[in-house]
Amino acid sequence: MNETPIKRSQRPRLHIFASKFAKAMFITIMAIAVLSFIGTRMFTHVDLNLYGYMVGTVVFLGGMFYRFIAWSERPPTKILLKKGIRVLFLGSTPKTTVEHLGTYRFIWNRGLYRWIQHVMLGWGTILACLITFPLVFGWMYFTMEENGTYTVVAMGMNLMQISADGVMIFLFSNGLNIAGVMVTIGAAMAIYRRRKNMQARAEQSFLYDYLPLYLLLFVSVTGLLLTFSNIALHGWGHYTMSLIHQFSVIVTLIYVPFGKLAHVPFRPLSIFAKNYREHYGNQSMKKCKVCGENFVSTEQSNDVIDVLKMNNIDFQMEDGFHLAELCLPCRRKYRLSRFSGVPTHGIKAKEANQHAEG
Repeated sequence: MNETPIKRSQRPRLHIFASKFAKAMFITIMAIAVLSFIGTRMFTHVDLNLYGYMVGTVVFLGGMFYRFIAWSERPPTKILLKKGIRVLFLGSTPKTTVEHLGTYRFIWNRGLYRWIQHVMLGWGTILACLITFPLVFGWMYFTMEENGTYTVVAMGMNLMQISADGVMIFLFSNGLNIAGVMVTIGAAMAIYRRRKNMQARAEQSFLYDYLPLYLLLFVSVTGLLLTFSNIALHGWGHYTMSLIHQFSVIVTLIYVPFGKLAHVPFRPLSIFAKNYREHYGNQSMKKCKVCGENFVSTEQSNDVIDVLKMNNIDFQMEDGFHLAELCLPCRRKYRLSRFSGVPTHGIKAKEANQHAEG
């Protein structure tokens, strides 16, 4: 009896990893281990005092991978990532990158106070990460020479020699202090605004909005107290404060993927959204079915309708149009009219909180 051969595509595959999350996490940990092996010159320059930070960072990476993979599996996200990558190399990408990740121009439209607050928090956190993570994994460290100079070692290679009393060593030694001051100012400004602004007070909750700021403030203040202990107190209480600071950093790293601060690592993806809107907006714009004004690209309107269908949600109205084919003011008026019975012409087009641009 002849047996039909099984095609290669029909054969069961042996899955080494249980999930995409497990695969991504394994590859990342192995990459970090290899880079640390190279950076520490075969683990001969490992600072065991930073072991706790290393464990916290690994847990942080696991949480971020879990959240990103769960987020990327959603239908709207798949569309954004797929089409965002397709239009990533547009001419406007460098400008968008600078405005969204460097100058925070989109926050400038909301006021000088909030712009300073975001610059302090954003760049303070970035500076702290750029210094801390290479030190924790041994990608960068310093060796003291007999002639009164330091050698900066990066990825196992001698990068440069700097004077022990020069400007460069001062910046290297106080980089985390500078970052701590910036984060302290930014977090304090954010807490003050949330306490004084009536609209912010009505919309904020402690666990989601205040707790991340208190954690950042705790991390930065305890880090600055370490320097104060060394300089002003001649090392008194340094060991206890170093444990408190390390504990605060580890708790914050573990919290980040599961709270509001997770939007910071996701922030670069805003470039995808901006390019997506600009590229397809230049091709064709969708006119509102009520007022006739252009409000989004035709591509985005169609994508919204397709995503809603994937989730078995139908907003096809009795008046012959889809709710996604209305601009935001007309959509609010239409929905308020349906729920309240008030004619659409009797409802204001904009709500009181629709005053922020950008």
